[in-house]
Amino acid sequence: MMSKGGRDQGIQAALASALFLGLAPIFGRQAIGDFGFSPLAVVALRTSMAAVLLLVIFALFKRPFLYIYPAGMIGCTLAGVINGLGSILYYQSLQYLSASVGQLLYSLYPIFVALWLTLDGELPGRLTVVRIVLATGAAVLLTLGDATHINRIGALMMLGAAALYGLHLPINQRVLYDVPAPTVTLYTLLAMSAVVVPAYFIFDRQWPDNPVLWPVVGLTLVTFLSRLTLFLGVKHLGGMQTALLGLAELLFTLSLGYFWLGEKLTPLQWVGAGLLSITLLLVQFEKGHKPSKSSRGGWLKWLRPPKMPTDIWGRFD
Repeated sequence: MMSKGGRDQGIQAALASALFLGLAPIFGRQAIGDFGFSPLAVVALRTSMAAVLLLVIFALFKRPFLYIYPAGMIGCTLAGVINGLGSILYYQSLQYLSASVGQLLYSLYPIFVALWLTLDGELPGRLTVVRIVLATGAAVLLTLGDATHINRIGALMMLGAAALYGLHLPINQRVLYDVPAPTVTLYTLLAMSAVVVPAYFIFDRQWPDNPVLWPVVGLTLVTFLSRLTLFLGVKHLGGMQTALLGLAELLFTLSLGYFWLGEKLTPLQWVGAGLLSITLLLVQFEKGHKPSKSSRGGWLKWLRPPKMPTDIWGRFD
């Protein structure tokens, strides 16, 4: 059982991550729609800049965070490559899908998280299953809109992106048993950068004639903060609960659109917002159980540290 303080910290971190991710579409739309950046340029810039920013901060002020054992490094690299490929699929799929349909399909990632965690020997509880069903219904109502035709290629690419995003959370969850969240964030972002930056130069290379960088800088800061809080949430709550709380991103995005941009919600969207709110509130009734690193089963059991004291991180975490 985890402490109440650790659980509360995990909930706050997961909701903070969702809030930062909810801000990302605003900066992203401005960079792409108003200032002429291509989607791949945006994802390459924001990921690499966030990674470099974190690396510089650690090198100057928090050098102990640079340490990671070899299996943990492999895990972060694997998670980063997987998430980087997912990011490429996500942005490429938007060539075939509307933003609303794309967001709908991507919002199904908690289902994939549940699948990958089940394969790793962590079965979801009954209340978690209920929350997955409610969250899926809420995502449909919030984002489906008036779409009448869905491009199959785009849909498959977006589902692939959701599956890959869902896969990187259990991998990082294993590493987070023994490694601080900032360290996992750094090496996962570096691995993501190693995928998305070459993809930009190979498949895109578009650059605005008169680039305005402040939306990309804003997106970089949002990425930086959302990743730190995301993995802090995974460390204290596990991948499944963090994924479900992460769907609050939809609620934050819609709220910003409603109050800031003057966008209106349809009656079905209001119902979806209500369902999602219920899903988020139900986290208070989940058992405060933190995934145990002593589990010997699962396909990720190889992600273990060498024989060494695990409390050396206490003063840094």
